Amino acid sequence: MRGPTDTPTDTQAARIDERDLAAQYHAFVDSTTDIFTHIRPDGEMASVTSTEAMLGRSREEFRETSLVEYIHTDDRQRAVDCFESALAGEEPTPVELRFRHGEGHWIWIESSASPIPSTYEIDGVVTVTREITDRKRREAELKETQAELERSNETLRRKNRRLDRFAAVVSHDLRNPLSVVRGQLRRARKTDDSELLDSMAGPIDRMASMIGELRTLTMSHRRETDMTPVSIAARAETAWSTTDTGDSELRVLIDPEVEYEADFGLLDHIFENLFRNAVVHNSEPVTVTVGPLAEQPGFYVADDGSGIPAEQITDVLEYGYSTAGEGTGIGLTIVADFVDAHGWTLAISEADDGGARFEITVD
Repeated sequence: MRGPTDTPTDTQAARIDERDLAAQYHAFVDSTTDIFTHIRPDGEMASVTSTEAMLGRSREEFRETSLVEYIHTDDRQRAVDCFESALAGEEPTPVELRFRHGEGHWIWIESSASPIPSTYEIDGVVTVTREITDRKRREAELKETQAELERSNETLRRKNRRLDRFAAVVSHDLRNPLSVVRGQLRRARKTDDSELLDSMAGPIDRMASMIGELRTLTMSHRRETDMTPVSIAARAETAWSTTDTGDSELRVLIDPEVEYEADFGLLDHIFENLFRNAVVHNSEPVTVTVGPLAEQPGFYVADDGSGIPAEQITDVLEYGYSTAGEGTGIGLTIVADFVDAHGWTLAISEADDGGARFEITVD
């Protein structure tokens, strides 16, 4: 009998270390939800850790029935290939398989097989298996989302192609005949002062304006916005100088140094249409003010005219809606579309002096 001061022999110490190491391995295996399996070269399952929680089947079922019987027929060959590759000593490559759960439904598992080193007294392969049903479901949902996005993109591409064809019609097939009509009207008015001829000039001019604005409206849909730092004050003054505003006046109260990332071509159209809207919808000359928003980044365009009736504010941005006989009903639609193309926000309210106020928040 060994006394308290006796020390174990090297053989005894080795056995103790082996028992400790085995206990550690068991602790590692028991602490994971993965399934570890030892399969002999003939395909017989020699041992397996707990399977019921993941697979809904007992160890006895796997000992009585070949493992491949529970694997989906379309996946069995991949499972066999994985096993044979491991027997041949190749590096493990995970395979994804559909497995018949004990309750009858299919789940997805990921399994990898590794050869057992020749230094051990057992042969065959060791497999490690985990359930990936949730991951496969997410992948399927992502794939469907991507497919839906591609379908949406294709729909958008078709719409853009139709829009391009429409723009071609507007720019050529409509403008050319209209130019002919305007030319003939001018010649007719030189020889005939009929009031009927005079009455035709207004509608023809309105048609020309609509064609021009329809061409402009297609702009934001046909190209990407080119964003650069832009002085709001400078663009407002430029747009005013190129817009027929009669005797109306412009006041710019925003600091010329204030810049926002914007597509200056689209921004000019925003200002031009807001300025034209103020002039067309008021019988008397108006003062139009461009100033900064008080509490958030952005600017406003306001006039001191008659304003927009409260019940019409939600309608004025609709395509074709106009409260002025000579209006096209497209100008504010252009404004709304081009503001949206920048990622900005448009709001309409009453100005301090009773006119219309358009606030553009730079988000």
